[in-house]
Amino acid sequence: MADDERDKIVTAFIFNTCRLRPQPSKHAVDAAILSVFAAHRPPDEQYDSIRPIPLPLVTGSVAEFYVEPMLQHFGDIDIMCHFNYQLAIPRGHPPPTQLPAEFHNDVKVFEIIDSHHSGYVYLLLRHVLTKCTDSGRYNDIYEERALYLSTVTYEYVKGGLYLSTFIEQGFEKHGPAHLHPRKYEQFLTYDKVYCVRCLQWPSQADDWPTRHRNHGWPALATVECVLNNGCDVVQVAHRQDRQDKWMSTHQWRLSFSRAEIVLIQSWMPVQQIVYHLLRVIMKTEQLTENADNSPVGKLSNYHIKTLMLWACELKPKRWWTDDLSLVRICEELLHTLAVWLTEAQYSHYFLNACNLIDKSFALETVACRLFLIDKECLLSWFVNDYITQSVRICPESVSRLFDDVSTRSKLENAVSAVVDWRRNTMAVELRLALEAAEYDMAHTLSCTSLYVISWVSCMTELSKVDTRLSVYIMAVIFLHVAYKIGRSGFNEKLVKDLTVATSKFVDLANEQTLLLLNKFLTWVHEYEQSAVNSTNYSIPELIELLQQSSVELMTTYRQLQAQDLYPVVTIVTTDFQMMYAYKHGDYLRCLQLSTQNVFVLVNSSRVYRVPAFPEFLQFLDDDIVSLTALIMIVNPKCRECNNYASITQLTLSLYLMSHCQLKLRQSPKLLAQTLDYIEVAQSVHDVRLTLDHLTLKIIERELITYITCTTT
Repeated sequence: MADDERDKIVTAFIFNTCRLRPQPSKHAVDAAILSVFAAHRPPDEQYDSIRPIPLPLVTGSVAEFYVEPMLQHFGDIDIMCHFNYQLAIPRGHPPPTQLPAEFHNDVKVFEIIDSHHSGYVYLLLRHVLTKCTDSGRYNDIYEERALYLSTVTYEYVKGGLYLSTFIEQGFEKHGPAHLHPRKYEQFLTYDKVYCVRCLQWPSQADDWPTRHRNHGWPALATVECVLNNGCDVVQVAHRQDRQDKWMSTHQWRLSFSRAEIVLIQSWMPVQQIVYHLLRVIMKTEQLTENADNSPVGKLSNYHIKTLMLWACELKPKRWWTDDLSLVRICEELLHTLAVWLTEAQYSHYFLNACNLIDKSFALETVACRLFLIDKECLLSWFVNDYITQSVRICPESVSRLFDDVSTRSKLENAVSAVVDWRRNTMAVELRLALEAAEYDMAHTLSCTSLYVISWVSCMTELSKVDTRLSVYIMAVIFLHVAYKIGRSGFNEKLVKDLTVATSKFVDLANEQTLLLLNKFLTWVHEYEQSAVNSTNYSIPELIELLQQSSVELMTTYRQLQAQDLYPVVTIVTTDFQMMYAYKHGDYLRCLQLSTQNVFVLVNSSRVYRVPAFPEFLQFLDDDIVSLTALIMIVNPKCRECNNYASITQLTLSLYLMSHCQLKLRQSPKLLAQTLDYIEVAQSVHDVRLTLDHLTLKIIERELITYITCTTT
């Protein structure tokens, strides 16, 4: 087979199997949820109002890529956290008088001081800002002492010493990142990097925005967005200074992760795909290491990212798109990388004075290997390695076609089969991603409770993935607060936190939901007034508003879901409406909705699932609540498994339908018909769906008992 023919087939395979967001991926959703864990801190009533809050941002591959190739292109999730009481500013700049709302009332401001290594800096405390409650502006107190921020900072607060640390004990550390194991089995591991936020573009990169560009990338609007995002400073010393006791704990590095996300998101799909391919090539050929704790320099993914950033700026658009060949592009860029390594010149994309390699790098061998990579070598790698690894996720009937691709027609047939399979499974993967996202978010909120800053961050990240999920998580938050107040009484802090979350969500709400949200905010305002005027306020009214809002949001979410998932799963949109009607004693309305849902679902091959956490079960009777609790007690790990801690819409509808029939004392003939539906549900439900089978068994027994009593 001619190389040109294989080249075209390889390029077509990769383009036709790469998906483009906005379809949500499970990993993107997981990243948003893990940002909650990264920022979460157990409540501390004594210090909650004064202790620092970590503010998370998902960075790295999950945030950068909008292409979804078949071969997973990342191994973990990267999350940066900056504390809301610290801020960095360029040297010589005045401190800000206003800050974003998430910042603390008392903020320490550090000047960024250059070290003897370009890109590495020290943070010198220069100002202490205090917020004026009347104007909202910050007043400045100049700090004359020469205090440099180190790895561990001790802060004196009311009541004694409070430790704010950038080191997490018990976690492996690679560079600035703390490696966290899987929080739960369904999540990837994640790296957490503590940093200090800088809201301004650093003076060390002053020439980046204005340097001459011949080919129009990045666009002026993109450059403006990058500048407005500022940068961060992460705690890591230069490898040559890590043996020095003071510098190893006081040296920091400028981080442009925010800028990189914006820039990489602005790339054309071909550029994102090439970036992915270069990373895989370098990793497969063992030319890079992901971490660098060694005094010996090694190539990393950051070097590949830098290569791509320069290529996107220096190459015209036609170089990427005319006579498109991914093999040609990868070959030329790998040879460019080899030249840079040979000349020991690897310019940082943002910092002109910073060379990303130095004498500590031993890269002659790597450069020689890169020069030897030619078109034939890359084609063989793509066919025999990349595509072979990619198709492992396919059914055996598809993947085995690649056992013999010795001719053009065989390779084309195999590739065509994969492309067809990939296209046909898109809706299925969307269903799995959304179902997993719903369960994981509900599970996380149920376990960690509401920590408003982290959940607002989660909503922000979810809005980047899929706005539907922001609607869902807001509904779950309302359910959570209603459940907590119903169980433990009024909690002023919880309601105030919910007010903050609600204000962030208003832009995404429809007219009906907005009406309910405004009612809730009005209730909070009246409560605050009543505290002053000693008037009465209704807690049941608050719970009712929260439940109404959650049902409205859930119904909106279901309607959005049903539009995209109908071909692969049957979804009824009124499951929360029927639960709400049941909770409020409107059994006729509940019976009408549940019966309609049973008719729709009973003959469906796939039905949707609802998490069975306490927040969701507050609308139901104690029997199903007790049953769920019993399952959790017998096996606490059931919470982590969707099969045990969720219930299908069909089972839920049958449960409510039968209970309403019993409460309305319907005839044995109608109850017998319901028993027939239960029998069908028992036969079609997988045996692993424990909660479903136990629930169906309970309502079956209740109906049989009632029929027996009324007919004898």
